[in-house]
Amino acid sequence: LQMLERQVVGGEQAENKDLKEKRRRQKKYADERRMQLVTALQQPDEDSSNWVPLNVSDSIQEKAEAKSKLLEKMQKKLRAAETEIKDLQAEFELEKIDYLSTICHLERDLLLFQQLLDWVQSLIPRDCNYSNLEKIKQQSIWDEETGCWKIPEPIIQKTHLP
Repeated sequence: LQMLERQVVGGEQAENKDLKEKRRRQKKYADERRMQLVTALQQPDEDSSNWVPLNVSDSIQEKAEAKSKLLEKMQKKLRAAETEIKDLQAEFELEKIDYLSTICHLERDLLLFQQLLDWVQSLIPRDCNYSNLEKIKQQSIWDEETGCWKIPEPIIQKTHLP
């Protein structure tokens, strides 16, 4: 009687070890999948919550709607990113134009000051230490604290003939 029960309860393949192993693997896979779904549902991340309905939904129509919503959301993000890129490029262009304009003005000022120095240098007496501009450049020191040059005081050396 017991032998008949075992055959009836498990069927003719009750003692098949391969079949038992296959059932055990299927059960393990189902448990793992269930745990993945539970963890995915518990996470508040908006991207993962969008993906869960795609895997859980039963009908093709629901999957299509979920994918359409996800596509629309991603397209909105893409458009926002493209707009931000265009804004940054426009801002960069404005800054570049401003820097080029500043450089142009500074070059003009430098040229003006260079011409003024060339004209004024001829008016300085030779016995003054300002008659040699290269020597003044060598003696000048940049002060980091004040942000300006410390230029040596003008000295006029009178030469006396014996």
